Amino acid sequence: MPTTPLTPQITTAADPFQEPRREDCPWCGSPRLRTRVRAPDPLRHRPGTFALDRCRDCGHVFQNPRLTAEGIAFFHRDFYDRHLDELTARVVSPRAVRRRHRAAAWRLSALQEPESWLDVGTGHGRFPEAAKEFFPYTSFDGLDPTARVEQALREGRVEEAHRGYLAGPGTAARLRARYDVVTLFHHLQHAPDPRAELRAALTVLRPGGHLVVEVPDPRCLFARLLGRRWLPYGQPRHLHLPPLANLRAELENLGCTILVTDRGDPHLPHDLAAAVALCLAPAHPLLQLVATPLLDVAAALDHVLAPLARRTRLSNAYRIVARKQLTP
Repeated sequence: MPTTPLTPQITTAADPFQEPRREDCPWCGSPRLRTRVRAPDPLRHRPGTFALDRCRDCGHVFQNPRLTAEGIAFFHRDFYDRHLDELTARVVSPRAVRRRHRAAAWRLSALQEPESWLDVGTGHGRFPEAAKEFFPYTSFDGLDPTARVEQALREGRVEEAHRGYLAGPGTAARLRARYDVVTLFHHLQHAPDPRAELRAALTVLRPGGHLVVEVPDPRCLFARLLGRRWLPYGQPRHLHLPPLANLRAELENLGCTILVTDRGDPHLPHDLAAAVALCLAPAHPLLQLVATPLLDVAAALDHVLAPLARRTRLSNAYRIVARKQLTP
């Protein structure tokens, strides 16, 4: 599969928040694009809609036109993240989040006890906090584009806090070969250039270290059934949703050995409840309160369907565990 730069062909735009629409796939270069969904900002902080296109050749799903650096900064501002956290909390409780993080850490406990671990896109550092139960002698650092990682440092969830993207200027060089494990849980979809982020992740890994990537699966059947109300579409903040085959091939091209591919365990049972919450997001608070029983029913259905979803294309996420080659 050919490698093409994840930048538009035209570099000028009238909208300071959006680049010009591109006519080819940023992953494989194919011109065979189809608009998958158009969605407004669910929090209504900016008018208009945001589009996701799908490449008919490689299946890559991407925001088109893509946010500019100014647009990304706007939608990652702390106040926006707080509002988004409130929306998510209506669907997934803090207890459920911790349970999910513990389950992921337990799955990874088969890895040899690592000395150092970088959690990319760590947010408030909830995964390192949960993982310490299984890796008590491991030093956990966090990286995130928002100030939440600095709060995680103050509250002792990570030992070092780094703000930005791995592929940002100087970050990978500064952290070169420092870590035995690098995790990217639901981070890659936010990265302006996911390929550059993967290369940077391998740069900060030591030879033989493990890279763990978890991403929403754009091939999930819920994506078709729910359309713009499928939460993992995540407009306007989600820029890229690569299918598993693309990501696996990219890691193999970078010299990695794929140890695990998993569509079952990473599934998050919140598709129906999140769709209801997104419908209610712009509604009056009183209407939201009245509709709470509907949200509860949707959440119950999500959990009833979860065992089936984890065995079928209803699964909404996948995980890849890869090992970096021992020698360059």
